[in-house]
Amino acid sequence: MNEIDFDEIDINENAPYEEPQRQYYYIKKCRDYIQKKKQELSRPMYFTIKTFGCQMNARDSEKIHGILENIGYVEASENDTPDLILFNTCTVRENANLKVYGNLGNLKKEKAKNPDMIIGLCGCMMQEPDVVEKIKKSYSFVNLIFGTHNLYKFGELLNEVYSSNKMVVDVLKDTKLIVEKLPTERKYAFKSGVNIMFGCDNFCTYCIVPYVRGRERSRKPEHIIREIKDLVNDGVVEIMLLGQNVNSYGKGLENSISFAKLLQMVEEIEGLKRIRFMTSHPKDLSDELIDVMSKSKKICRHIHLPVQSGSNSLLKRMNRHYTKESYLELVDKIRKAMPDISITTDIIVGFPGETEEDFEDTMDVVKKVRYDSAYTFIYSKRTGTPAAKFPDQVPEDVVKDRFNRLLKQVQEDSAYRNAQKLGNTVDVLVEEQNTQNPEFVTGKMDNNSTVHFKGNKELIGQIVKVHLDEAKGFYYYGTIVTNDAEIHGDEVRI
Repeated sequence: MNEIDFDEIDINENAPYEEPQRQYYYIKKCRDYIQKKKQELSRPMYFTIKTFGCQMNARDSEKIHGILENIGYVEASENDTPDLILFNTCTVRENANLKVYGNLGNLKKEKAKNPDMIIGLCGCMMQEPDVVEKIKKSYSFVNLIFGTHNLYKFGELLNEVYSSNKMVVDVLKDTKLIVEKLPTERKYAFKSGVNIMFGCDNFCTYCIVPYVRGRERSRKPEHIIREIKDLVNDGVVEIMLLGQNVNSYGKGLENSISFAKLLQMVEEIEGLKRIRFMTSHPKDLSDELIDVMSKSKKICRHIHLPVQSGSNSLLKRMNRHYTKESYLELVDKIRKAMPDISITTDIIVGFPGETEEDFEDTMDVVKKVRYDSAYTFIYSKRTGTPAAKFPDQVPEDVVKDRFNRLLKQVQEDSAYRNAQKLGNTVDVLVEEQNTQNPEFVTGKMDNNSTVHFKGNKELIGQIVKVHLDEAKGFYYYGTIVTNDAEIHGDEVRI
């Protein structure tokens, strides 16, 4: 966006039809409006974004943040009253919807005291027609609603809010359009997510994502490479390639390309140190990808491979398109090619119809794979998905018992896997000052494990050598190693 000179954009002319030029035009219109408001109030105009859900949503919020800063807003601190509040919503579980409604309820009094405050809602939850109708009826003080497919229009929609006394609603059912070159303000200077595709074609029976994110559409590889090069030139050393199912990247592009080949292109970018990606669907993970990963010097030794269940009958009901046996065979291939790789997963307990035998199949997979960590979930009925109508919902007390047994096994396996690395010296990307002890910093190993060690905030963004001194289940305590010297507190031992 540094190359865009907004002073040269004539907002007295008609808005362009082409994207992203059309959005630059509306950003300029919003800039002029906000500039007048700042002069009128003799203070900055503040904004707050509340993000719920996945890393895709976090990346979308960075784009919204970038648009707002280009318009002239300033991110609000704890002491600032925001002039604009935006909720970027998640709808994977109905509980996420309830959180948003709760937040809106709390804002009703604030809005009454400050009618000029703009309240907006976007993201996956807004793709549900029933939700939009409920907000229109019960939260009529909301100013703006838009969905996942037209985030690029945020500046245009905000301009409409400025000039209208009505709630602005713009939700597309689906789109094939991908708009490049929108402004973005990253949360971290040294790492960034990069969308390589949008949407999902898998239609797992428990999941709402394909209905709210739409069908799969991949970005052109040249656009992805250009974005990553720009990020690296701006100081980024680690990128996370994002998609609902990165392994199916490239389908539908005019010139077909596999995800493995895209990774090889990304690896060639000079100055980039680390490449991560998520999420991988087991049915699409190819031998080519395993081969590329095993030979790579930049792709991190970590793969998130959701299993969801170890029961073949449940996997079929979930519409996952693999079996327990094929999943274990895939894990075996990955571990043979990369013995040091960290494998993490997602597991659902209590899916409709789950028997004790089904659950034992899941436990069998967990014991055989010995995951480095796992995100374990109690099944939550999601209205709008096929599974919500399935019979044989599992009793709550049975589910809780199974969940606790699973959690105990996962924790034991995680402790075991972490203990294997104890005593090693590893590369750690320092990400932040430790929230509990400011004398420590916190970073991530290549395999995505967390390490805490003594250091100062000047190390943030650097990749440093750390000796792993103590394993604590899901994380480590370590000691920074510099020029063959181990630093223990204020003492240096050679």
